[in-house]
Amino acid sequence: MKKLIQGIIDFRKHRLAEYREKFSKLALGQSPDALFITCSDSRVVPNLFASTDPGDLFVIRNVGNFIPPCNSDGHSEGDRSEWAAIEFSILQLHVSDMIVCGHSECGAIQAILQGLQKVSGSHLQSWLQYGENAPSMLTGIEFSSEPLAQHNKISQANVLLQLEHLKTYPLIQKRIQMGRLHLHGWWFDIGSGDVYSFNKSTQRFNLIAE
Repeated sequence: MKKLIQGIIDFRKHRLAEYREKFSKLALGQSPDALFITCSDSRVVPNLFASTDPGDLFVIRNVGNFIPPCNSDGHSEGDRSEWAAIEFSILQLHVSDMIVCGHSECGAIQAILQGLQKVSGSHLQSWLQYGENAPSMLTGIEFSSEPLAQHNKISQANVLLQLEHLKTYPLIQKRIQMGRLHLHGWWFDIGSGDVYSFNKSTQRFNLIAE
């Protein structure tokens, strides 16, 4: 806690002045560029690696960057909070882009590979089911020439699985068909700090670079 409190003090002393006007405008409302769905992992900091300012991203964070699919009655199979945030981002904030961003060394993916019966905590076991089918998405994906551990390959495949889950919602399907919504798959390599984007035509995660 000491570090967090000192960080707040340092921000107030050294950086708040440059953001004061920005915060004053944001107090009147928000208009983010995209919905960013990523993992709760403390090492994944989208505002840092995407160089975004306050108000640029509407963010959903959870273990494994999972989105439970839609069931036959049009509702989320899992906790309603993820879908509530997605609905809000579409209907109220009118975002035109949604990004699912996975990452290397993901504990959720490693837990799935080790077997859910070994996971401590019934709620966590139940939640991890939404990533269990990720290995089935490996077929057809082209990986980079650098060695990539199996759990990291599946972490990339999980990004594609969650994009498919998003597409099960009628509201998202409709917006995609209208050309008013675009889905993107990203993957963050913690060790290098690099971010990759999935290219549909090549079925490959390519480094985002100039």
